[in-house]
Amino acid sequence: MAKTKVNLSEALKKYFGFDKFKGDQEAIVQNVLDGRDTFVLMPTGGGKSLCYQLPSLLLEGTAIVISPLIALMKNQVDVISTMSEEGTAHYLNSSLNKSAIDQVKSDVKEGRTKLLYVAPESLTKEENVEFLKQAKISFYAIDEAHCISEWGHDFRPEYRRIRPIINEIGNAPIIALTATATDKVRTDIKKNLAIVDADEFKSSFNRPNLYYEVRPKTKDVDKDIIKFIKQHPGKSGIIYCLSRKKVEELAEILRANEIKAQAYHAGLDSALRSQTQDDFLMEKIDVIVATIAFGMGIDKPDVRFVIHYDIPKSLEGYYQETGRAGRDGGEGLCITFYSNKDLQKLDKFMEGKPVAEQDIGRQLLQETAAYAETSVCRRKMLLHYFGEVYDQDNCHNCDNCLHPKTKIEAKDQLVIVLNTIIAVKENFRADYVIDFIMGRETEEILAHKHQDHDLFGAGEDDDDKVWNPVIRQALIAGYLKKDVENYGLLKITSAGKRFLKHPESFMIVEDKEFNDDYEGTLEQEGGTSALDPTLNAMLKDLRKKVSKQMNRPPYVIFQDVSLEQMATDYPVTLEELKNIQGVGEGKVKQPYAKDFVDLIKRYCDENEITRQTDLRVRTVAKKSMLKVKIIQGIDRQVALDDIANAQGLEFEELLDEVEAIVYSGTKLNIDYFLDEVMDEDHIDEIYDYFLESDTDSLEAALDELGDECSEDEIRLVRIKFISEMAN
Repeated sequence: MAKTKVNLSEALKKYFGFDKFKGDQEAIVQNVLDGRDTFVLMPTGGGKSLCYQLPSLLLEGTAIVISPLIALMKNQVDVISTMSEEGTAHYLNSSLNKSAIDQVKSDVKEGRTKLLYVAPESLTKEENVEFLKQAKISFYAIDEAHCISEWGHDFRPEYRRIRPIINEIGNAPIIALTATATDKVRTDIKKNLAIVDADEFKSSFNRPNLYYEVRPKTKDVDKDIIKFIKQHPGKSGIIYCLSRKKVEELAEILRANEIKAQAYHAGLDSALRSQTQDDFLMEKIDVIVATIAFGMGIDKPDVRFVIHYDIPKSLEGYYQETGRAGRDGGEGLCITFYSNKDLQKLDKFMEGKPVAEQDIGRQLLQETAAYAETSVCRRKMLLHYFGEVYDQDNCHNCDNCLHPKTKIEAKDQLVIVLNTIIAVKENFRADYVIDFIMGRETEEILAHKHQDHDLFGAGEDDDDKVWNPVIRQALIAGYLKKDVENYGLLKITSAGKRFLKHPESFMIVEDKEFNDDYEGTLEQEGGTSALDPTLNAMLKDLRKKVSKQMNRPPYVIFQDVSLEQMATDYPVTLEELKNIQGVGEGKVKQPYAKDFVDLIKRYCDENEITRQTDLRVRTVAKKSMLKVKIIQGIDRQVALDDIANAQGLEFEELLDEVEAIVYSGTKLNIDYFLDEVMDEDHIDEIYDYFLESDTDSLEAALDELGDECSEDEIRLVRIKFISEMAN
């Protein structure tokens, strides 16, 4: 493929209104323009979309963007449409009727379409494959590429079919993009897409504008949340709860307290979910109370706070969910409420799952609990989890750094920990090592006969709460590492071995004691602010008015950072407006652009403002997340065998997926399918069996019911039972 040389900074300004690229964006864009396969690992909010949007506008032909998120497709097409001509961007998915599909195909054939968003299921349809064979394709962008990997947190079998389909349509360079950081996933993606030699770009996971705080979850948690939201009037926020019941209850409480809030979870009608999503984007509501089903297809840059009502199940989930705050580089407050009770609930929920799954689940929970209880810089801990070193001692933007605790000397304790790990041959995890050090004769210790070891009980004189932070902070300091492949076995690093030979000072902070009289404060730094708040408020009002007229989300008109710079620089002509971050030529050509400069001019005249045109406010680009396809299909009452076919699954494989979904805490209603394929008496019989049984074992159920019921029937009713009874 011939290399395309263009002035990328000019193109960036022209199409997106930004003066500068962020991080590796420029190098990634150039790599795509050069026709090279590209692998991009970039965290939530890092600006992944721009990496394929900009080259698509510069190259001849149409770029195919494969994404699982219908909401995101529509959202991004709306954004692109405000920057360039009608028809430049389209999406092709199950939500379109025949005439809309014909229009898309016509625009692609005539070369008007530069970006075509396609769901993986739509890509595999024969008529679409035949149509795309005739199109000139500039490159393929695989968004949420971790879906291709069985090791990824959101594996989707239909993603495995992407490479064969590409081979059928016609080869072109590939850019794969993901926010999942493990080596396993990265290798799997490249192998499955046949891009093992792709150039890799990895960005920092640090989001300096996000403020992290963990508060104790007391009986007054609802009151605490209401108070917090009232302190941030008119700001957009998301509150995550683990159960659907709590989502609906909390949304109702907030509305009763005059907060514009709505519930969102996978059990609600799809039209209602879609409406809620649109209302949030259009700023008709301020707060969404949701399960993790929300946010994956949302590209709203000005979410100002994310609250976790319940502790998340993993730090990866936590990072993704908090990452939905402050994507425009402005204020982003991440508040988590934590209690041991919630931890125990989540732990209990894992009972009955396969042992290996329980083991991993508990390890993830322990990581989350460790994050919540630590007094170390939260940013340092979070980045360490993703394999990134954060060198600063104080980030100045988390509760632990703003309110540091006194450090204590733990040199002797670290020596004990290191010697213990050697004594147990680096074959155990942190909880076992602590039991050994404290001299606890647990079943596991007795089984390994470690109670007879000379070191057994070497640390029993120290408080139990000392040992967790010693191990945790030794990991961050690089004296220890975890063997990820073996569920977190503790290993000593070369630095740890050096420490044993020559022990030196090792200062730690003890874990927080969470109690009812804990007082947290919310002082934060980071974000941007307008020099003229009155004008900023007036501009926001105008934006809201325009967004209603155009039926587009307000941020599609202008982002917050653009308004803030307008309220700083006072542009009074369309030419001056071009100098504002986030305002490109496409924006200036929009009919509403003149309304904004006229408002600013009027304001300056009335208030005798002396303008300063040399000030700039920094801005960043955007990115979005993922959503589960099977849940969407079931919500739409698509027959399960049809869902299986659409995703290239055997029926048994689909049942595996659906079981995993309901066992992970998501409620699914498959009654519509059961009523079609099973006799009511059969359903009742199997349901009653599980009601009375002390196990959900399939083998036990087959022994009892096998003469009258098939394995698939038992599995289907078990899904119904678990969904209704456990979720």
